[in-house]
Amino acid sequence: MKSSEIFRMPYRWIPKDFFMKNYYNAVTDYGKNYTFLRTVMNSLIVALSTTILSVLVSSFAGYGLSKFTFKGQKIVFLMIMGRMMIPFEAIMIPMYMIAISLHLQNTYTGLVLPFVLNTFGVFQMRQYLLSFPDEMLDAGRIDGLGEFRLFKHLVFRNSTPAIATAAILCFRGQWDNLLWPLLLSQKEVMKTIPAYLVKFTEEKYADEGAMMAVAMMASIPIIVLFLSLSKYFLGGNVMFSSSKE
Repeated sequence: MKSSEIFRMPYRWIPKDFFMKNYYNAVTDYGKNYTFLRTVMNSLIVALSTTILSVLVSSFAGYGLSKFTFKGQKIVFLMIMGRMMIPFEAIMIPMYMIAISLHLQNTYTGLVLPFVLNTFGVFQMRQYLLSFPDEMLDAGRIDGLGEFRLFKHLVFRNSTPAIATAAILCFRGQWDNLLWPLLLSQKEVMKTIPAYLVKFTEEKYADEGAMMAVAMMASIPIIVLFLSLSKYFLGGNVMFSSSKE
């Protein structure tokens, strides 16, 4: 709909006319360029890379914390719990200084690497795998499986609900991440979707129609991901299903 109709009261949920120029302005930045397509690619690369690496690291760490006993195990777990209580804003500046010293500014590595170790993902996988039957692991060891093959063929393949949940939460978090890409990516070619959306709010005369068009298109990957994995996400026995401590 037209920008003039967005704030009209009573609000019309189904627009009378579809104003396709909003989408044209959103995609082409008012006919200047096609930066939007680049930001979509950047967001997909960052979100998918972070999700894949984070799920793997969280699964390995959760498996180790739940099925192995080692010295300092409780301390490691308490450190993970403590990290969950620290807001990102409290460590953002030190992280930025480290990224600058490692020359990671305006790189995909700099956007992905700080979020590979997802403490909530580790905690979630650990809680889920506590209820994983030890008998299956013992049977695999008797059959001659090493720990890596045991994890790959038994643990990982039978942890689909927890993995799907961790993937959805991680992908959504990175797709919507504004602060870190806005801080680390100074070049236009490295901007992500949230940063592109902010660009519309910085205009002297905000175009609400174009902003809503960008927001709608930016939500499509999240909707597709959720619908494809919703049967696992809504399984009811995913989050913290363990009966053990």
